[in-house]
Formats: sequence, structure tokens, C-alpha cells
Amino acid sequence: MTKLFYRESKDFAIVGNGEVDKNLNKSSGIHKLEKKLKREQRALARKLENKKKRGEKSATEGGRTRAKNVLRVQKLHQRLANMRNAYRAYIVSMLVKTKPAYITIEDLNVKGMMKNRHWSHAMANQGFYDFTLKLFNACKKVGIELRQVSRFYPSSKLCANCGHKKTKLSLSERVYHCEVCRIERDRDLNAAMNLQQAKEYIVLT
Repeated sequence: MTKLFYRESKDFAIVGNGEVDKNLNKSSGIHKLEKKLKREQRALARKLENKKKRGEKSATEGGRTRAKNVLRVQKLHQRLANMRNAYRAYIVSMLVKTKPAYITIEDLNVKGMMKNRHWSHAMANQGFYDFTLKLFNACKKVGIELRQVSRFYPSSKLCANCGHKKTKLSLSERVYHCEVCRIERDRDLNAAMNLQQAKEYIVLT
């Protein structure tokens, strides 16, 4: 049985058995492409600004150099999108390949997270909606029960060992320390194990 927990962090997905899927957006390959994209976007912005200063009305038509610059920006955007899409599809295939009895995920408040200017860009790049849709379709195809717990389920605050619930848990605390049973465990792994044991959920498939 496989249980899934994911959120915007250094990792994309944490499985209840301890398996970790890294955050692709923090890889060197993505960083290099994003730096190249920023350079091309700055170069294009300078060209368009110079064109505007000369009094030319159209900012997108004419100019072979500008056209090539626009094409390079578009290709880089497409390449990044394809890499992220392929990675999400790969994770889904790995999750369903073992044919677990069920997979449990959280109902993340993505819209709320997108309102935070520090998280919005990273959340958009993660593509959680697309990931959930791919997971739903894959589970439905092979007959795996896909469960979803409420966004108010305290997966991070509960101790997966004894059930004790913390009253406060800051985002900076990456290791879960239980005051009752004294166990110490990675915060996200603890949350994934709580999803494994969740009794209240809705079935999506």
C-alpha cells in the first residue's frame, strides 16, 4: 500500500514507506534553463524598449533579430513545461506501478498558497492540479482507490506513533519531536504516515 504526501518544499512527494521524490524545480537542469530564460527575456525586453523609444507602434512585429529572440523565449518556456509535465507523469507511473490497495493525498489549499507572493511562483511550477488529475486517471484506469483527506486534517501536527497532537508547529520545524512518546522523525514523513492511518476521507475513484 502506498500513501502520498506532497507540498511546496525541497521534495515533491513523500511516500509513507519513506520513499522521496525530489523537487524537480530545485534541480540543476531546471536552474540552468531558468537562468537562460531570464537572459533571453531581458534581451527581448531591451529590444522592445528601444523600439518603443524610436516611436514604432508595433512592439511585436518586424525585425528578424527580435523574432528570433521571441522564438528562443517561447522554446525555453515550452521546454521547461515539457520537463515538468514529464516528471509529474513519471512520479504517477511509479506510484501506480506497484498496484497498492489505495493512495491517500491531501486536499491542499493551492489557491490560498498562490496568494502568498513568496510561494506563488513555486506553487505554479509544481503543477499540483495537473499531478492530481494524472494520478486520478491512472488510479481509475488500474483500479486503485484514491483517497483524499480534508485540508483541515492535521497531518503535520499529529504524532504518527502515539497520536499526540501539537498545538503549534512552525514551518521552520522540519523534524517532528513528540513530547509524549519522545519520537523524532522527519516532519513530512510523519505527515505521510498520518495519511496512511487516516480514517476520515473521501474516495475520488
